Amino acid sequence: MATSAKALSSKDAPTNPRGIPFAPFVDKVEDYVASREEVESTLKSFQEMISKYQFMEVNTQRRAAGLKDKIPDISKTLETVQFLKTRKADLDPIETTFELNDTLFAKALVPPTEEVYLWLGANVMLAYPIPEAEELLKSKLSAAKLSLENCDEDQDFLREQITTLEVATARVYNWDVAQRRKERTEHEGSIAGPKAASPNG
Repeated sequence: MATSAKALSSKDAPTNPRGIPFAPFVDKVEDYVASREEVESTLKSFQEMISKYQFMEVNTQRRAAGLKDKIPDISKTLETVQFLKTRKADLDPIETTFELNDTLFAKALVPPTEEVYLWLGANVMLAYPIPEAEELLKSKLSAAKLSLENCDEDQDFLREQITTLEVATARVYNWDVAQRRKERTEHEGSIAGPKAASPNG
């Protein structure tokens, strides 16, 4: 068990592209457990690993949900910037409505413009020339889409690792039960042996 634990904690242990380590696949229980004394510590370490994977899975789900909310907003903003880019300087202002919050909209006259203001988060807004704003939003959109793909991949990966560890836990537990049964049978056999040999039984 000591050698397998070292292998799991090693920096050279195989990981997925985001650095999440693979769970150990228990083919032969004897490779992980030398004796019954190591069963409890092995099961405990597997349970700890399952908890870590579950924690990562919850965080990944949260991040994916945030990205799913964010991507439509970035797309909408990019479409607006691309529309403003098509507006020539000599055109009349257009009347539009804009969102103040989820249920409140206001009307505005928007003249042709060379720059836009973008929220960057943390109550920060910056003015950008339209071509720069378009580039920034395109890069933010592609980064968000890539992050969402990675989150989906990681969620599948984490589910696989949890299943692998659950199977490993069951194998070690079953091996322990079989060893106990074997020991009990041997013990009962050694007690029954002398009795059978006694002539007065």
